[in-house]
Amino acid sequence: MQENLHRFFRAARGAGVHVSPAESIDAMRAVASVGVADRTVLRDSLLLTLAKSEDEKKALGACFDLFFAHVDPAQAQAEEAAQRDATQDQVPAAPQPAQPPGEQATAELGPLARMLLAQSTTDISAAIANASSAVGLSEIRYFTQRGLFSSRMLEAMGIQRLRDDLDTLTESNPAHAERLQAALDGLRETVRDAVAQALALYGREETENLRHEILRNAQLSRIEPRQVAAMRALIRQIARRLRERYSKPRKRQRRGHLDVRRTIRRNAAWGSVPFLTAWKRRHRDRPKIVALCDVSGSVARVSDFFLLLIHSLHDVVSDVRSFAFSGHLIEVSEILETKSAEEAMAEIMDKVGFGSSDYGASLVDFERQFMASVTPQTTVIVLGDARSNKLDPRADILKQISERAKRVVWLNPEGRMTWGWGDSEMPRYQTFCNVVRPCATAQQLERAIGDIVAAYQ
Repeated sequence: MQENLHRFFRAARGAGVHVSPAESIDAMRAVASVGVADRTVLRDSLLLTLAKSEDEKKALGACFDLFFAHVDPAQAQAEEAAQRDATQDQVPAAPQPAQPPGEQATAELGPLARMLLAQSTTDISAAIANASSAVGLSEIRYFTQRGLFSSRMLEAMGIQRLRDDLDTLTESNPAHAERLQAALDGLRETVRDAVAQALALYGREETENLRHEILRNAQLSRIEPRQVAAMRALIRQIARRLRERYSKPRKRQRRGHLDVRRTIRRNAAWGSVPFLTAWKRRHRDRPKIVALCDVSGSVARVSDFFLLLIHSLHDVVSDVRSFAFSGHLIEVSEILETKSAEEAMAEIMDKVGFGSSDYGASLVDFERQFMASVTPQTTVIVLGDARSNKLDPRADILKQISERAKRVVWLNPEGRMTWGWGDSEMPRYQTFCNVVRPCATAQQLERAIGDIVAAYQ
């Protein structure tokens, strides 16, 4: 059972449940206490010791149901033997009839052929389980390996000898050969199901990683409707990584690093026993970010992801002011801070989204109402395609912002080859930006935001 639990922990990690070594030890102790006879109690024990949230509880429950979907062959054999012994005790033994010639011939067949002709589901399940262990089925990772592992399992069970037996029976006993062929077809299907189940358990992590890698490098503007939910989940993972990566260093920086020399000098009176400590502190600018996000119709398919990542910035940086614009500009900081990501995005798009973009008018709105929010400690982030429909781009206002701010970073969802073509005003705006990056993919967006936040660490 210990080996099965180790495989279950691996499957749980693949399902997105973080299982640490300490938690796995606690789970094994709980299983040792409650036993494995009652599957309901076993399931509840594993969920209590491993799941840390409702999402993990759901994922772990589905993983348990899939992992323990089949009855343990050893347990099934024991139950079948006990039932057979009880039946023999109650019913008087009858004289065994003589074997007909056809049945005598089957005694010369291989073990797999005899097992299939006997139609013993318990023995077949045990043979499949043994073959799974022999070929290392728990190492399956990709759907392209299904055929390979199915073939290896059948070979481990003795498929080659079975083919010879089938040829022999075809000549000597066609009826048995037909039964054996039908049983073999059923065995192939059962083995394929076992491999598919193992792939669902152990290959989920690799499959998710591959899917995420494809999404990370996909053009945000070309995401298909069926991929939107997966992309939003990926952006949330990016936001969570940003929080984990940059929240802890900020806390360490508040304290600084130990100054060994000053600490020793301070404690000379006590034989250099460090009763008093001295810390090296390096001045860091307090993070202050102003984000301007284009939510016009030309970037409507990308603005959702921009807003979702800006929403996460409010968890990473303490001082963030966010603005959204298309034809005019409004502040959305309170919406992003007080509402969930989905509710905030829906409200913002309802108020100012999907309009005809006018960068000039939006910059005028910012200059009149919010220019005081830009200080020498402020990083201004503009997320947009810089397409202003041939209207005055008012690059002079961006110049003023650049002169007041610590730096201006422009993230453009279009590639560099398109900048300056049509109604794109990117070359004008680029003059007054410290950093200009194309952010056509989630990977590029993560790197850009990560570099911005890292500058304050």
